Amino acid sequence: MAKTRSKTFKGKNRPKRVNPHKSFKRSYREDYVRETNVPGIAHHIFSTFGMIFKHWKLFLPLLVIAVVTSILFIGMMSEANYQQFQDVLEQTSKDYGVEKLGTLMKAGLLLVSTITTGGLSGGASEAAGVFGVIIFLIIWLVSIFLLRHIMAEHKVKFRDGLYNATTPLISTFVLFVIAMVQCIPIFFLIIVWSAAIQTEFLATPFYALVFFIFAALMIILSGYLLSSTLIAMVAVTAPGMYPMQAMHAASDLMMGRRIKFCIRLISLLIAMIIMWVIVMLPLILFDLFMKQFEWTSQIPFIPFCLLVMTCFTGIYCTTYLYMYYRYMLES
Repeated sequence: MAKTRSKTFKGKNRPKRVNPHKSFKRSYREDYVRETNVPGIAHHIFSTFGMIFKHWKLFLPLLVIAVVTSILFIGMMSEANYQQFQDVLEQTSKDYGVEKLGTLMKAGLLLVSTITTGGLSGGASEAAGVFGVIIFLIIWLVSIFLLRHIMAEHKVKFRDGLYNATTPLISTFVLFVIAMVQCIPIFFLIIVWSAAIQTEFLATPFYALVFFIFAALMIILSGYLLSSTLIAMVAVTAPGMYPMQAMHAASDLMMGRRIKFCIRLISLLIAMIIMWVIVMLPLILFDLFMKQFEWTSQIPFIPFCLLVMTCFTGIYCTTYLYMYYRYMLES
């Protein structure tokens, strides 16, 4: 049985903190390992899709509103920029002696280059970035509100979620800011990596090994901190929950479960990559075929599809994390 220690707080309603570790004393594995009876990874991934598609009448309006508000307040990548990606790809293939790429290869490279070079943002301004954060938080809150009532077998309408879910918006924003602060090691790693590439620092094997160790430490540090904050962003949506109270509750809930949770996040990333490839590659191939006709040259078909996929990814990730949060509570 796990050893627990209650920490004294001022106030009667403060929860007891779980802490199986004590200073200057060895922590044994049997004292802090906590069983988590959750479904397998594949079941979790497909059950998330099943939850969204089963209740599509609730999530489809959310997707439509997210896409429309994103177009109005943020904008999307213009067709001219997307055509520029195609031209750069053609020129690069010629420079490397590849005269003609296969259609499927070209579609795959277009998808990868559009995402990795920031094409999804469409050159958004700082104000658009603020609107993007607000839209993401609204998607997060409305999705969790709908899921909470669905899993409690309550009758819920999308209107109820849209009007009532944004109550903890400020509390969620506070935790979002904390999450951004916890991502500073990763941001610093990206800056160092860019400098190392430009100065050819990684050309020396020893320096490359040092950088790999440094990168691993930065990623582990941010991952350890973010694992509790992501769950806290779910917990704070409960009525009457405050940000720091949610952080403490999430920290106790994640005690001894962080590695399993990180594995779930990696599985989520892999599932999203596969989903984007399965959905977007046929659409890009269709767009390449339709662009042979002059009247379709200015239709932003792929930029619009990218925006829809981005909004759906936000809904899916929210559903995935909330379902795992409920699995942990029930176990």
